[in-house]
Amino acid sequence: MSTTRVILVRHGQSSYNARGIIQGRCDESVLTDRGREAARLVGDTLNGIDFDAIYTSPLQRAKQTAEIVRSSLSANAPTPQASEYLWEVDLPLWENKLKTEIAAQFPDDYRLWKQRPHEFKMVLSKNGQTVEHFPVLSLYEQAQEFWQYCLDRHQGKTVLVIAHNGINRCLLLSATGIKPSYYQAIQQSNCGISVLNFSGGWGDTVQLESMNLLSHLGQSFPKPRQPHNGPRLILVRHGETDWNRESRFQGQIDVPLNDNGREQARKAADLLASVEIDFALSSPMARPKETAEIILERHPNVNLELDVRFAEIGHGLWEGKLETEIRSEYSDLLDRWKTDPETVQMPEGENLQQVFDRVIPAWQDMVKTYSKGDRPLTGLVVGHDAVN
Repeated sequence: MSTTRVILVRHGQSSYNARGIIQGRCDESVLTDRGREAARLVGDTLNGIDFDAIYTSPLQRAKQTAEIVRSSLSANAPTPQASEYLWEVDLPLWENKLKTEIAAQFPDDYRLWKQRPHEFKMVLSKNGQTVEHFPVLSLYEQAQEFWQYCLDRHQGKTVLVIAHNGINRCLLLSATGIKPSYYQAIQQSNCGISVLNFSGGWGDTVQLESMNLLSHLGQSFPKPRQPHNGPRLILVRHGETDWNRESRFQGQIDVPLNDNGREQARKAADLLASVEIDFALSSPMARPKETAEIILERHPNVNLELDVRFAEIGHGLWEGKLETEIRSEYSDLLDRWKTDPETVQMPEGENLQQVFDRVIPAWQDMVKTYSKGDRPLTGLVVGHDAVN
């Protein structure tokens, strides 16, 4: 099957967003001037893409965004269709109230909503009966239903979806097989763009290409969500090497950056120049180490720590070989690496579970070490494709 590409956008800033009011499925909120301008910038960014369909939430803040985006696309772009599967999270007892008011009036419920959203419930009265309503679990199921509907109709095409913070989070989570307990772990900014590539139908492999892109809005680097107590980690893959350019498997062979890779690292340095970096870690291999060193030229007071646990996956007998060379000897294994990589043991190398088993403790150690400051710290971590 050919790839189905879905571009996911959150609506522009609404009047309730600007005032810090919980919206849910309330339909009184409309786009602000800032929200309309951001929607126009989304349209300019997506202009030139051939969309098979545009779906929007029925709520007016999303529909207004969709209409503005559509006006910037080509003349034959499809008319936005309102979908019941794209309603925002249903929070009937909290709608039209300030977030600060809810946090003060219902501190335990609000804490549960933030920390264990899949367990959060509202007790409602319907038709004289008491009903327990789980907003996130219900929304997650709704997101799954949208994907089944969408993928059945637009296989191999490109689809634009314009909806809300909550439903977009559940669309991303459900598509990639992540549990609804991580609902609050995903950020969806107003008019942020995310891109998903589906390899087939619902349940087949999904690639999360990009998430919450904001550069089209003039934000070179997103601001952290507040409040956050632990460290903020900026994860970077090394710049290009000659072997990357040749599509040659590198693994743990220590290939240096090429000139283009150094230029890429300088561009990453420009992007991160205004970000206050407190600490930095890298794989000890030449390509990520040099990438980190180039970035840190803009942050001369930050020392670079090296951790061998962040080294790239060992490709074993595949290292140094072109894909065409590997295919001649390991055709079936190479195909599985592309479709079911978790099942592959590299000949005389590693499997992904082994990489996971060494990388995750390193990641956890780093978080623990840099959670002890009197303020949230920001760290740069430079690694490799598989490791990242």
